Amino acid sequence: MQPAAVLESVLYVADLPRAVAFYRDVLGLEPTGHADHRAAFFRCGAGVVILFDPDETIKPSAPGKLPVPTHGAKGPGHLCFSASRAEIAEWKAHLEAHGVEIESEFDWPNGAHSIYFRDPSGNSLEFAEPQLWPQLWNIE
Repeated sequence: MQPAAVLESVLYVADLPRAVAFYRDVLGLEPTGHADHRAAFFRCGAGVVILFDPDETIKPSAPGKLPVPTHGAKGPGHLCFSASRAEIAEWKAHLEAHGVEIESEFDWPNGAHSIYFRDPSGNSLEFAEPQLWPQLWNIE
């Protein structure tokens, strides 16, 4: 058996309201809901991006709430968004116009182009051409 796709991706953020503003207003992701001060949910293509407050998600669910196990991480994570080369150029200009520094920009050995930048919590975000995967690495 093999999973068909990644349904959700999670990043842990230090300041949930600030992160929500960044992902909604700068990245343009569509908010789809929130769980009090614990989490915010965004539509991204066929999947979901979830922002968690790690200080809250480490706490057990309250009685009567969904029995989601505790989880969380500290420190920067990584998420890569798919974009064409032309879209990446547009994203670069858009991000810079919003005061977001491009940390790195380069072409991978297979020719795919990437830019890297950080969200307000220090998570490493990337826009990359879809041909980056699966043929970039021969992982065994």
